Amino acid sequence: MRTLYFDCFSGISGDMVIGALIDAGADPVQMEEELKKLNIEEEYNLSWGKVVKNGITSTKFDVFLTSKSEQTLQYSHSHGHEHSHEHEHSHGHSHSHEHEHSHGHERSHGHEHNHSHVPHSHHGSRTYKQIVEAINEANFNESVTNMSLAIFKKIGEAEGHIHGLPLDKVHFHEVGAVDSIIDIIGAAILIDQLGIESVQSSAIPTGSGHIHIDHGIYPVPAPATLEILKGVPIASNDIRSELATPTGAAIAAVLAETFGSLPAMTVESIGYGAGTKTFENHPNVLRVIVGETQ
Repeated sequence: MRTLYFDCFSGISGDMVIGALIDAGADPVQMEEELKKLNIEEEYNLSWGKVVKNGITSTKFDVFLTSKSEQTLQYSHSHGHEHSHEHEHSHGHSHSHEHEHSHGHERSHGHEHNHSHVPHSHHGSRTYKQIVEAINEANFNESVTNMSLAIFKKIGEAEGHIHGLPLDKVHFHEVGAVDSIIDIIGAAILIDQLGIESVQSSAIPTGSGHIHIDHGIYPVPAPATLEILKGVPIASNDIRSELATPTGAAIAAVLAETFGSLPAMTVESIGYGAGTKTFENHPNVLRVIVGETQ
């Protein structure tokens, strides 16, 4: 059985998942074409390229909002930066989800289409219902549609539970931005493209410390992330940073059938997806392993 294993030794986020899948051999150009079915391509440009994280060559994936998105994107991004939580201030305002001041020496520009960058916008929010309608109307294949809907439902239910709202009243102010829509649906497209039949994952490290979100200072993991990870093994570590984002946590929680150590498998390809943070003693990357299990 063709199996994908998420080795989350440094956490997991949506952009790390996509970077790792591209690094493992998935085709980002085909993903970019498929994403045009959402009819929002005027709102963003995509970028991917090789970076080195603590000695590990990995693929960094970024979503850049365009000037068009400033007019049309309904996106409330809290200055507390919980939003999908790894917003990088590289010099093009990349929405690659970790609020971290990255230093340019880590970025090498591989395939880049980013042109007109805009500052982070502060607009309204996309509703769960709007996102579901957009996915259903895009006519992706059944596997991509089902994966995408299930991941958004997981996040929507978590947000609804925390804020005391029914699912159809949930506004995705945290994850409804274009970059997170791209991360979730893009991951589903790449997993489908790779012919994955089974997904497994390590336990999920969430990090420690505190973060600023819309409602104040909260402990890591953020409330939405912790809610999403109910029933999922969480790995302890002492890194004082947010390692798992709601988007990354939801991808693993929904898609992984089991959580544990690397299964017995014949390894076919390995991919490393770079996060934005830099840690002293280990690379901030997600490793994915693709191969055949019995």
